[in-house]
Amino acid sequence: MTVFNTTTCTLGEGPLWHPERGELLWFDIVGKRLHSASRQWDFPEMVSAAGWVSRDELLIASESRLFRFHLETGAEETLCALEADNPATRSNDGRADPMGGFWIGTMAKAEAEGAGAFYRYYKGELRKLWGGITVTNAQCFAPDGRTAYFSDTPTHQVMRVALDADGWPEARPEVILDFTAQDWYPDGAVTDAAGNLWIAFWGRGCVEGYTPGGEKLATFDFPCPQTTCPAFGGADFSRLYCTSAARDLTDDNPANGQTFAIDTPFMGRAEPRVIL
Repeated sequence: MTVFNTTTCTLGEGPLWHPERGELLWFDIVGKRLHSASRQWDFPEMVSAAGWVSRDELLIASESRLFRFHLETGAEETLCALEADNPATRSNDGRADPMGGFWIGTMAKAEAEGAGAFYRYYKGELRKLWGGITVTNAQCFAPDGRTAYFSDTPTHQVMRVALDADGWPEARPEVILDFTAQDWYPDGAVTDAAGNLWIAFWGRGCVEGYTPGGEKLATFDFPCPQTTCPAFGGADFSRLYCTSAARDLTDDNPANGQTFAIDTPFMGRAEPRVIL
């Protein structure tokens, strides 16, 4: 394990290895900032997750909208509102799906129970998938695009749902992993090239891997308890990155809120391009 970046994030989230730029991007939600290893971009409201549109453009989710953002010029174009009429909520975890859509979750800034929802943006349409969610997390997808995973973190469960050929849910979600007995909190997640699920656990300081059948593969430990979201990247996508959060931690551990990396024997894959 190495410290990839020593910047302290109050709530680090949304790591994205940009396959055309060959660099990691990530967010500090509370800091209203997008980071890379060499620079940062500041925004007037909370930002939390992104998908890549082109080498220089991202789709970014904020507390009130989805917008197109140019990394070099800073130009912005609003694509649609995201609960803009509700100042109590913000965006949280999000990820592109293999069909070119973008899944994004919302939640209450004060984490009020059931105040959030999962959405999918696809071909210009934002559609609400499920409401009544408290902390939206872990959106990721089987490599063939026919299965999605997600979590409402306080339930201690990770769900899966079958998707149709266009990437829309076509069945009722079912529990694939249940950590209730352990009192573990699944946060962000990503799948690798083989379809295995890699989950960051808030409060445990680790990322764990599970097969699609629920068998545990490995545990990677990090020096900060509030690990938030993993991402595969690097030249061959075998390096696992993980963001973390310093929020509410009162100890003097310098690793709190930093971003980490570890070389693994597992192979990730490039994140899909968002098709606008």
